[in-house]
Amino acid sequence: MAISTDRPWLASYAEGVPTDIEPPTGSLYDLIRESVEQYPDHVALEFFGRTTTYAELGAEIDRVAEGLRILGVQPGDPVAIVLPNCPQHIVAFYAVLRLGAIVVEHNPLYTPRELRHQFEDHGARVVIAWEKVVATIQDFPADVSVQSIVSVDVTRAMPFATRLALRLPVAKARESRAALTTSVRGTTEWRQLTGSEPVDAHIARPGASDVALIQYTSGTTGSPKGATLTHANLLSNAAQARAWVPQVPRGSAVVYAVLPMFHAYGLTLCLTFAMSMGGRLVLFPKFDPELVLKVVKKHPATFLPAVPPIYDRLTKAAAAEGVSLEGIEIAISGAMPLSTAVVEPWEQATGGVLVEGYGLSECSPVLMANPVAPNRRIGTVGLPLPSTEARVVDPENPTDDVARGAEGELVVRGPQVFSGYWKKPEETEAVFVADPGGGAPWFRTGDIVSIDADGFVRIVDRIKELIITGGFNVAPSEVEEAVRSHPDVEDVAVVGLPDEHSGEQVVAVVVLREGATLDDAGIRAHARDQLTAYKVPKRVVQVDELPRSLIGKVLRREVRTGLLNG
Repeated sequence: MAISTDRPWLASYAEGVPTDIEPPTGSLYDLIRESVEQYPDHVALEFFGRTTTYAELGAEIDRVAEGLRILGVQPGDPVAIVLPNCPQHIVAFYAVLRLGAIVVEHNPLYTPRELRHQFEDHGARVVIAWEKVVATIQDFPADVSVQSIVSVDVTRAMPFATRLALRLPVAKARESRAALTTSVRGTTEWRQLTGSEPVDAHIARPGASDVALIQYTSGTTGSPKGATLTHANLLSNAAQARAWVPQVPRGSAVVYAVLPMFHAYGLTLCLTFAMSMGGRLVLFPKFDPELVLKVVKKHPATFLPAVPPIYDRLTKAAAAEGVSLEGIEIAISGAMPLSTAVVEPWEQATGGVLVEGYGLSECSPVLMANPVAPNRRIGTVGLPLPSTEARVVDPENPTDDVARGAEGELVVRGPQVFSGYWKKPEETEAVFVADPGGGAPWFRTGDIVSIDADGFVRIVDRIKELIITGGFNVAPSEVEEAVRSHPDVEDVAVVGLPDEHSGEQVVAVVVLREGATLDDAGIRAHARDQLTAYKVPKRVVQVDELPRSLIGKVLRREVRTGLLNG
């Protein structure tokens, strides 16, 4: 079938949303500087009640940039950030970019094995890390290229009274401090960077086409790899988000960062979108309903990006505590399906709107969202964003479109779509398909979708075998490697099963070695030593054999179907 180039979804856009955005120029550093210049006295960040203005934020970014330059950071250098949500994370992100270097985001809760794999891949020599994970990085073998570690005590960004409370000789205070801090040696302390002079204004800034970020993802093929995103990619996605919600006011928006900013979703909607709006970004190191409700009482979020379990837990916690959620105007959900059972109680409690969107790390990450308008459709991921093109193609012949309304693989292109994986040309080539008309190539999402006559997209299935649990991607092959190393396991297949709380549940289906008996808890504990918590199987199921193809490949789809029909 001939290629389709129309955009039927444009007619379904909400009032005030443009069909396209202006091509971005400059860099992400220019984005933050514009907010600093326009809103110098406005609160940029709030952390446990302590606030930072845009003027203060801009000054600290410039000082830390100079401190990093003195440490040897040069344009094009990867610089690893291993931090929870905290003010230092925002400063580090933009300071690295000011020098034309490349941010590499990491989950600070990763195991040593997971972190080392990524460090071996990107080769960063300078790391900005939470004190709790510094020892892990220091224990990396000599062949990992880390030369300088900047250690960050996140409690230093808290109000003095909060820090003092953490030092009280009571059990809860000791536990809280132990969870946030540790003692480290042989590093550069964060405050040494903040004491630097501002970076020389004449030092060249990066351009739109320069790489800004390496975002690790399991991608569409299952093995973790670094998606390289340019300043233009990330600027475009922030602009698309602004265009989608024209009713969110500049200079006065309140955005809650309950999503981790090391994740592409939290990074774009908090680190870039919120900062570009001149908004107040309220930072939470982790999602804690009690902490969130304390802030809600003072100033409800204008804009709250999250995942369905967060909305569900927050709705129930507010009802239990008698806290009103009214005033939370717009909530955007992503990373997993959003059900009516979550939407209706949330909208009743807030008086606002909760809509679903869709994206991938390779796309900065947002590709689609439901209109923030009465025509939104629960059960769909909405419409392609401005300047985004989408087609539905035959997965076996991806240059051929399927019939309108039929199911097929979603392919996309737009200014937010990446150009490739870090140092992986073959994997890059595999996820792009040529344009039959000779235009820019199309990115293969690996998702099976249908697009209705009004342009709304419905996710039907995934070609890729990734498991999405709690909004995070889990590569089955990575979990299988960890489980297979258990001495009782002969073979294993890892699949995702539907779960009302997390979207999908990680399940390991194992064949045991002769004479072994199933030790569910023991196998999961063994995996926990190698994997971060959300990747660890919630269940272990024993079978006599695993279904295989003619060439011997385990057929995970058949394993999953067998469990569902079980």
